[in-house]
Amino acid sequence: MAKKPKLTHRQQRQVAANRSKRLGKGPAEEKVNTADLIEGRVVGRFGKHADVEVYDDEGHQIYRCHIRRTIASVVCGDDVLISKDENTSATRQGVIEIVKDRRSILSRPDYYDGIKPVAANIDQIIIVSAVLPAVSLNIIDRYLVACEHINIHPLIVMNKVELLSSEAEKQLKADLQIYQELGYTTIYTSCKTTVGLDELNTQLSAQTNIFVGQSGVGKSSLINQILPQAHEVVGDVSETSGLGQHTTTAAKLLHLPCGGDLIDSPGVREFGLWHLTQEEVTWGFIEFRQFVGGCKFRDCKHLNDPGCMIRKAVENGEINQTRFDSYHKILATMEEQRPSYISSN
Repeated sequence: MAKKPKLTHRQQRQVAANRSKRLGKGPAEEKVNTADLIEGRVVGRFGKHADVEVYDDEGHQIYRCHIRRTIASVVCGDDVLISKDENTSATRQGVIEIVKDRRSILSRPDYYDGIKPVAANIDQIIIVSAVLPAVSLNIIDRYLVACEHINIHPLIVMNKVELLSSEAEKQLKADLQIYQELGYTTIYTSCKTTVGLDELNTQLSAQTNIFVGQSGVGKSSLINQILPQAHEVVGDVSETSGLGQHTTTAAKLLHLPCGGDLIDSPGVREFGLWHLTQEEVTWGFIEFRQFVGGCKFRDCKHLNDPGCMIRKAVENGEINQTRFDSYHKILATMEEQRPSYISSN
């Protein structure tokens, strides 16, 4: 199947202008009457279609919708305006005409397609890690940088803790103490013993949430616990590679009994940050911020540069050495993964 052709910058500007007209933001003579359009929220996204949840005179409805070619992207959580599809006799099919302004957007870089939106209008990102595969603080740090970059509140969940001995659990909590000291909430969960699930439900309440994390960390199992009717397919960790198997194949928005919402998106083993600048990654480490701008040289790499305030803070114990090393590991992998057509400046 051929890919949807990319729009040029000029075409993108024209699409944005047309969208403003359709929303009634242009001159009076250019405004389009949207009274016949139906308000809804995208609750499923797959291929060239999206499922849109609508509350109308008939009650709760789900419309299977086509997407206008001129719309740049549609993701779960988007608030949209749709029209009923006149080319079909089906009563619950429509066309997404307009995507409303997003209050937040989670995106991830794709090597071939550039920056790809994952979900919209979310309030909280649930970073799920697990003791199997092995815990990676660097991956947690990557997600935290992404959260800080888009200013969405993160929550760290460490899953499968039933697999730990008492001594190993004690060591894990000591390793993760740094995040609590930085103000990040950390919850320890087990789908087998149900430990931590009540606390997780409380944190999800009255918010639109999204679970992110490597495949195999138990995102689908957690969803089945907090929302049994979701019936998420659960995968195992590969015995040969040690990596999790992808179980979620299409993004969807689920309503939680606690009153919140959960967007379940396909898992990713890596969460690239190569689309960010070094300055943006530095700002994503919140404990670095008070020292930013105080270095001797404006182009300081915060490594062995003379007069580096961040390195001095590490030496003085004001910044954790593990986080400092993780920061430089992120920068190194960014340079390795960044496509040649993307500038690092």
